[in-house]
Amino acid sequence: MTPSELLLEGVELMLFGMGFVFVFLVLLVLAIRVMSRLIEVFAPHTPAPVASSAVPSGKPASQEPDAELLAAIQSAIHQHRARRG
Repeated sequence: MTPSELLLEGVELMLFGMGFVFVFLVLLVLAIRVMSRLIEVFAPHTPAPVASSAVPSGKPASQEPDAELLAAIQSAIHQHRARRG
């Protein structure tokens, strides 16, 4: 085979491959659209219930942290600063 024949065969193979991929992708898009329509028909979309934004039950939210928490934070800061020098 001459180089021009090889080049022509390569171009033909490339075009065949690109055409095959294009047709496959078109069929895939069509199949997905059909499935989407079928899902809408047999299982219509129902909106999810809106979650209430109420404060969760438990301790009421207070602006001041516990004394134990403050002491733990102060101790951690003191130890961190002592290590840094």
